[in-house]
Amino acid sequence: MSIRTLPESTFARTVLGSGPGLALAHGAGSSVAGTYGPILEDLAARHTVVGVDYPGSGDTPRSTTPLSLDDLADQLVAAAVTEGLDTFALSGYSLGGPVAIRAAARHPERVTALVLTATFPYRDNHLALALPIWRKLAESGDREVLAEYLTMMALGADALEIMPAEQLQQAIGFTAASVADGTPEHAELAPRADVRDDLPHIKAPTLVISTTQDRFTSTRLHRQLADTIPGAQLVEIRTGHLPMVERPEEWQELITTFLAQHGA
Repeated sequence: MSIRTLPESTFARTVLGSGPGLALAHGAGSSVAGTYGPILEDLAARHTVVGVDYPGSGDTPRSTTPLSLDDLADQLVAAAVTEGLDTFALSGYSLGGPVAIRAAARHPERVTALVLTATFPYRDNHLALALPIWRKLAESGDREVLAEYLTMMALGADALEIMPAEQLQQAIGFTAASVADGTPEHAELAPRADVRDDLPHIKAPTLVISTTQDRFTSTRLHRQLADTIPGAQLVEIRTGHLPMVERPEEWQELITTFLAQHGA
């Protein structure tokens, strides 16, 4: 099998830990730290973790042109290889799911396992309605209104309804402060991300983590991933779109247990 040529690694990246490689693909409007921060040290205790920040996230400059799923996937792989990882597992969350799937499809010889959380293979009608609202709010510059929308959509019913009013306002304020500058570009890419043709060709052992109270990506989409990727396993976690906020320890345990089972 020929190895696809990789681009120069230009995205800002996070590198931590030691052991088998694990590349991280973060969600839209976020960053490696924003998506994986609560579990990053635990992941790095068992793996050499490499993650890249998409344009407009972390220290990666914002893009002046529309983002490409192939480019994000190749940059993630290039960063891992640049850090000395010839092979590695991939973890993709939300928009990072299609990024990780595309990376596994384009570079199958490098990917030892795949973990997909709260993600999607294509834009269904629900996402077709939700994503443009997110993008328009991000482009408006009104971070408080954007944060209110994201808090309502991203938190599961269990987590949202137990919050006292003061804590809810704090959550909105934190969300407003942490929105990535490149969110409009991320939200523009998400509805164009369609990896359905890649799924039957994924060869790496795959775990799909279904967030059962998710208002962004439905359990129907999670099941479609598990049903179409050969041999994929499906597990559920009772959260909304934010397992790193609602049940971080459980999320981390699902990831690391699966990777250990498959020698990744």
